[in-house]
Amino acid sequence: MPDYFDCPNCGAEVPIKAKSCPDCGSDEKTGWSEDTMYDGLDLPTFDEPDMRTKTSVLQSKLMYYIVAILTIIAFVLFYIL
Repeated sequence: MPDYFDCPNCGAEVPIKAKSCPDCGSDEKTGWSEDTMYDGLDLPTFDEPDMRTKTSVLQSKLMYYIVAILTIIAFVLFYIL
């Protein structure tokens, strides 16, 4: 059995009997408990849809249509004038 474990907060090696991490200072309340184990990972929640991708797709389609319409107008004006 190893004498150390990895700190869930910073990844440093922490002695088994240590009260806190020697590098970042996290302890049972801030980084070793099961409740806070994944706090620093910035994982997406599955409850909330990611609206950024839907917005960016809509924005790119809108930009495509605007450019297409402006191109058609430019060709029409070029042939008229």
